[in-house]
Amino acid sequence: MRYLLLLIALPIIGCKYTENPQTALKQVIPKKQIVLEGLNHPWSMAFLTNTTVLVTEKDGSLVKANLATKEKQIIKGFPADLTDSIRAIHFGDNSGIFEVLLDPNFTDSPWVYLSYTAKKDGLGTTTKVIRAKIKNDSLYQHETLLLAEPYTREYFHYGGGMTFGADGKLYITIGERLFWERDEPEIPISQDLRDKRGKIFRINPNGSIPDDNPNFGPSAVPGIYALGIRNAQGITVQPGTSSIWFSEHGTILGDEINILKAGANYGWPNETTGRLRSTDYTPPKLEGTQFTPPAWFWHQTVAPTGLCFYTGDEFLHWNNNLFVPGLSRGSLWRFTIDGDTIKSAEELFLDERVRLRKVVQSPDGKLFLLTDEDNGKIIQIIPQSK
Repeated sequence: MRYLLLLIALPIIGCKYTENPQTALKQVIPKKQIVLEGLNHPWSMAFLTNTTVLVTEKDGSLVKANLATKEKQIIKGFPADLTDSIRAIHFGDNSGIFEVLLDPNFTDSPWVYLSYTAKKDGLGTTTKVIRAKIKNDSLYQHETLLLAEPYTREYFHYGGGMTFGADGKLYITIGERLFWERDEPEIPISQDLRDKRGKIFRINPNGSIPDDNPNFGPSAVPGIYALGIRNAQGITVQPGTSSIWFSEHGTILGDEINILKAGANYGWPNETTGRLRSTDYTPPKLEGTQFTPPAWFWHQTVAPTGLCFYTGDEFLHWNNNLFVPGLSRGSLWRFTIDGDTIKSAEELFLDERVRLRKVVQSPDGKLFLLTDEDNGKIIQIIPQSK
């Protein structure tokens, strides 16, 4: 297996780069090991124990799986408004089941949080977030927390990423849903505070709105925490801090990693590190608006998704590094970070590329990948035997 460092190439592939010579001195040889396969485009995974997980299949079901015995069980009782299987409606359809999270106090408050594409006859689809409990391998006591209306007939850019912050609040990414920028209304969707699309929301676990959320004015949709988002799927908390990082899909290039700030405007479609897909579209000028730049961007297409900070002990020199998977090139990136600055980047497994949807760490500190395939896999990264 080849395992190559790209540290010397960073000046041409990213921004805010600072050389860190110590990184090159601490090398480890990782290896991929398939733990489970036969999943239908897995999107997210939540650990009930170190070996028992809930997995969302983007094109399928909510599944409970035992990573030791390889047994799988479909969880029944998913809401009936789940949209039909993707690609049966429209080529490139992004709809399906997205994130699965456990309540931070799951032992005492056994809620499971789910995001997915909901449909409504005659209107189309949208992103929906619910919570429910599980008994006898079935969901019950469903509660709707966020419905990102309007329903539309666009089948793209749902977002659907979720994480619980250090403050116990639930953070949710909602995509702006358009494929072509020329279809934007007079005020771009992600810049319109009256529209739920193209935003990041911050809500209480029961769906109510925290009193200390940013105040965007009386006409703004309740719960908005940040705006100017195109399609963020990955969002995660940096351990030991209150910082939240999220990945962002560009159009022609423009893939980014951002740090979430209360009230921030991340610029879409007025500012992007890439190019717009519609060459005949010019965004309107938004006088007096300040845009927040990304912490990192690529000069290549990555389609970054479900990112994760590593805090395990199998790869000690990876501690507190940020791992970001990619769909487009089947890439896996490791970033070292100092405060809010990405100091170095390394692309792993250059000769074993596969579309990756998410990186997840187990409670006992092991690192797993979810592959975006018809025969989707859960892969563990393990130290290679010498």
